[in-house]
Amino acid sequence: MKAFILQEAGSVDKLMTSEVETPIIKSDEVLVKVVAISINPVDVKARANEGILDWIFGKNRPVILGWDISGIVSETGINVKNFKPGDEVFGMVNFFGNGKAYAEYVASPATHLTLKPGNVTHQQAVATSMVASTAYQALVDVAQVRKGDNVLIHGASGGVGHLAVQIAKHLGAYVIATSSAKNKEFLLNMGADKHIDYTQEKIEEVVKDVDIILDTVGGETLMNSIHSIKDSGVIVTLPSPEIPQELLEEASKKGVKLIFYMVESRKDTMDAIASLLKKGVVKPHIYKTFSFEEIREAHLEVETNRVVGKVVVTI
Repeated sequence: MKAFILQEAGSVDKLMTSEVETPIIKSDEVLVKVVAISINPVDVKARANEGILDWIFGKNRPVILGWDISGIVSETGINVKNFKPGDEVFGMVNFFGNGKAYAEYVASPATHLTLKPGNVTHQQAVATSMVASTAYQALVDVAQVRKGDNVLIHGASGGVGHLAVQIAKHLGAYVIATSSAKNKEFLLNMGADKHIDYTQEKIEEVVKDVDIILDTVGGETLMNSIHSIKDSGVIVTLPSPEIPQELLEEASKKGVKLIFYMVESRKDTMDAIASLLKKGVVKPHIYKTFSFEEIREAHLEVETNRVVGKVVVTI
């Protein structure tokens, strides 16, 4: 089969096409003929940075990047009972670990996949896999958003952000979304109750005493979030586990839970995302679509940090 392999971190030119062996599945795995994959910021960071590549994959080379797939079941392991050949499935494979998604066929644990609803395309399904899982786990499992909560979402026009807006709204929250002015209408259409242009206003001055903050930006945005959260509120940050000690101390004084969270592949999450897609509660926005041969261009697009929604690759 054809796959994109990476021998070492670096520019997009390091992504090389190669003919590799089609995976042999284990008893609890499913072989998926891939129709679409999505490119996430972690893909780009791993490709560009040797330290991150080693952190995820160890020293084994070459590696096949990627975690998000949508496609058709080609084969099932002998212990797999909930899928059969011909089923259309999607999911986030082996995260945090080796998903090997940049390939024509992917071997996935059955527990990392769910059936694709008939009302969405493979491209739409794959556009939700990692980002909707991240938003769902952060808001539902970690922050435990309840009806009537005030939720502030930083970087709301991005992959995780635009789905977090929809999920938080579905949970009954009042949603405040931050982005630049050009994405205001987009986010209001996604369900945000209020938009703040971070380029024109200091968020920490205009937003006070929210119950929950979902931070997809990090850095100074995370530091300033302590001024917007209420005492005993919850801040979930996604970009980096390295939280400054002074911020942790300030959060402790306010009784604020400040949590770094990394998404993990879980069947219950994928089943919940599939249900939300089927009901039309979650509608991913596909910013651009590329062919498999254009995967380098897809990486460059994500690398701009200007993507609204998701970048998808069709095989």
